[in-house]
Amino acid sequence: MSAREKIIAAIDERTPAYRKIALDIHARPEVSNYEFFACEILSEQLKREGFSVTVDVAGHRTGFVAAYKGAGPGPVLVFLAEYDALAGLGHGCGHNLFGAGASLAAAGLKQVVDEVGGEVRVYGTPGEEGGENGSAKGSFVREGYLKDVDAALCAHPGTGPHTLTDEGLACAPVDVEFWGRAAHASSAPEDGRNALDGLILTYNGINALRQHLTSDVRVHGIIVNGGDAPNIVPAYARAKFYIRAATRPRRDEVYGKVESIVNGSAQMTGTKGRMRPYQNLIDNVVITPSFDAVFAREMEFLGEKIETPRPGPKGSSDVGNVSQAVPTIQPCLSISEATLAGHSEEFRAAACSERGLRFVPLAGKSLALTALDLILEPDTLAAIKAEHRRKVAEQRQA
Repeated sequence: MSAREKIIAAIDERTPAYRKIALDIHARPEVSNYEFFACEILSEQLKREGFSVTVDVAGHRTGFVAAYKGAGPGPVLVFLAEYDALAGLGHGCGHNLFGAGASLAAAGLKQVVDEVGGEVRVYGTPGEEGGENGSAKGSFVREGYLKDVDAALCAHPGTGPHTLTDEGLACAPVDVEFWGRAAHASSAPEDGRNALDGLILTYNGINALRQHLTSDVRVHGIIVNGGDAPNIVPAYARAKFYIRAATRPRRDEVYGKVESIVNGSAQMTGTKGRMRPYQNLIDNVVITPSFDAVFAREMEFLGEKIETPRPGPKGSSDVGNVSQAVPTIQPCLSISEATLAGHSEEFRAAACSERGLRFVPLAGKSLALTALDLILEPDTLAAIKAEHRRKVAEQRQA
């Protein structure tokens, strides 16, 4: 039996167990930094598969690393696993499938890694949706977990046709805070310094800035604290904003402009203003077309059609942070023929449907076979890494 045949047979054998894991995680949704059940069920399964597992990594208590090193030399290949849910909605982005599919891919590849060489890992990365201690992939990069990695692979649930890796915007999730001085709003307003005024000036300043931003930039936010009572001059006010752009350098440029608005608003109102990230910054996705081409070849082998992503508005994902460090793919594999809005009740239902559960073995096989190609074709891997270096350099010059 060839290595490819062994992988497919191993994944077929394990599919019922990993489908059940996906359903169990769907039934117990957990938000960022609280994915205790999902972290445990995935990491324990990988232990049973023979991986060495460490939980609580890179500063994330619900993160994990599972690793298995083959008998011979070869590349280090990482499967990225997400498993967080959306607050108030549950698995409306399908991460219950994401984590199960990535783990199954690793389990399949492990069956042949002693034969073909290399090392296979799973990085359990909490909080892709943000939230408390969110966007863990940025921490994995910062803490050096990608330094010895040759390539990273994952697949995301989608709707409509299967699509290759899509662009994702760089994003800075920030808190904007103002501190003033409380006073009676009617009898002694002259004694107060209105923190809410500083925040509203910032909000309006951002609206004025939009006229002078490129079309890829998005700045949007909410006010989460505007004071305690109408008859008290607000001494504190806070908002949350996302600052997004097509590239990391442009995001940082717009970040500076918004920060200047905050500082100017503070000066105008006699308050103190501050803007700072409340979780990891998210980088844009660097696409490596030659890597996607290997994945497309394996999808064709499996009898699946896959398309290039359609142009249109983009979101953000911390897979972008990984893609800045190493060649990375994140195709979207369909869980519904109908096009469904992400982060919706309909998407949540699809993520536990019979059609949705087909994602688990398809992601497992397509990702594992793509990883096998990188091991067996060192020239292909070298070309992918060279193209990735060029793509990263090009965005810095844009």
